[in-house]
Amino acid sequence: MDNELEAVNSGMRKHGKLLYRRLVGQLPRLLPVTMLLAVSSPAAMAMLSQRSIHGLLHDAHDITAVSLAACAVAAACAYDMSWSRAVYLVDFAGYKPAPAHETSRAKTTRHHGLAGAFNTESMAFQRRILERSGLGDATHFPASVIKVPVDIRLRSADEESHAVVFGVIDELLTKTRVRPFDIGMVIVNCSLHSPTPSFTSLVVNRYSLRNDVVTHNLSGMGCSAGIIAIDLARRLLQVHLDTYALVVSTENTTLNWYMGNNRSMLVPNMLFRMGGAAILLSNRRSEWRRAKYQLIHTARTHRGPSDQSYACVMQEEDDAGHLGVSLSKDLMSVAAEALRTNITTLSPHILLLSEQLRFLCAVVLKRVFRTKARPYIPNFTSSVQHFCIHSGGRSVLDELERSLRLSAWDMEPSRMTLYRFGNTSSSSLWYELAYCEAKGRTRRGDRVWQIAFGSGFKCNSAVWKALRTVEGSDDAKESNPWAQDVDVLPIHVPKVMLIDDEALCVPAA
Repeated sequence: MDNELEAVNSGMRKHGKLLYRRLVGQLPRLLPVTMLLAVSSPAAMAMLSQRSIHGLLHDAHDITAVSLAACAVAAACAYDMSWSRAVYLVDFAGYKPAPAHETSRAKTTRHHGLAGAFNTESMAFQRRILERSGLGDATHFPASVIKVPVDIRLRSADEESHAVVFGVIDELLTKTRVRPFDIGMVIVNCSLHSPTPSFTSLVVNRYSLRNDVVTHNLSGMGCSAGIIAIDLARRLLQVHLDTYALVVSTENTTLNWYMGNNRSMLVPNMLFRMGGAAILLSNRRSEWRRAKYQLIHTARTHRGPSDQSYACVMQEEDDAGHLGVSLSKDLMSVAAEALRTNITTLSPHILLLSEQLRFLCAVVLKRVFRTKARPYIPNFTSSVQHFCIHSGGRSVLDELERSLRLSAWDMEPSRMTLYRFGNTSSSSLWYELAYCEAKGRTRRGDRVWQIAFGSGFKCNSAVWKALRTVEGSDDAKESNPWAQDVDVLPIHVPKVMLIDDEALCVPAA
């Protein structure tokens, strides 16, 4: 009986604290609205109490007073509706699989041969792709894929996802010291594995979250789903006051493994690897002191109306009934067009005024005066210090480096993420940001631009502002996934890196 009473009292105290925080969080918005109404209302109320409405209609002076009061009320309502709450990134964590999951390229090709599912031509094709992929010799596969034969059952897929999701959330909660009860919303994105109950229900059950927690489970949205989840959290944090949003981005390699011989569906086998990330966002003003970043802007571009864009990344079965993800030859051209549209939307929010004027002049010269001037490519490095571009593959990174006129230093986080961790889908952006931190690159006031591409076809961006300097040595102590590699990276990755069949470990840098 005493235990039950203590549990009830504890629950009441927690809810009391929550209600108090919500009330205090409203004060910055309620005070100016209240003052505006208090100043404008007394005169109008006095007139209304002394005269009838019929009399007011015949008195221009009183009508003016009432109109001013009405305008004040409208202005107060508009101010209340337009209030935009700052969204802070308190911290994030990237999943580092155990050493038992590390697999060199030589072991990968040997394992494919032992699996017995691929013919000679498919083996040779996969080897060529792997040699030109930009991946290194220490990427990670789940145990289900390393086995012979490959185990692609639902149970194995769940084991992989549980290890990643729970591992990365445990690390994040340890780093931030945030209680699960304080988390008001959970968003999980995983494109190719959507179990029942959902991943969000799995998280709620595991960490005993509140009964009123807001949950959203995103699936089938490809490698850009991480930015979509961040944008969704940003919108929810404008409505739900004084709370935390937990965002988890991952992908399932087990159910993504293709066992056929269709070349367009073999490429993902060579690129995708095991990984995940957890991000803690908040709209609490008190978190400004310790938060790492503030979300400045998000931009989402969807090229779905185009049949070519819609079909360039598709999960389907081949002629033999093997399930996999097919990549179209139009992928690069579709991605380039989506990027142009996304940049057009985002540029006014991040570019310096001088760069915007140069871009406008170039457009006017070409479209109005019909000159043959080359299109002007804005200098994004003048307003953005760090670029985290989805490490989907070497060809994607090469194209964006050329299109955005970026330097090797700018591309280093993305290329090293591809080399060390492979394509971890939507979570790759956070490995790249972790690389910047591990190297001590992020300084207070710097801006970070995250760019991701996904099926549908989508190109999404998020721009962050660093609120404090993150020292590499300090961050390494906080279980940064790059802690063991930061001293030997970067290394030069050649266009073609031949596979040494005798290599069973990471080569010396």
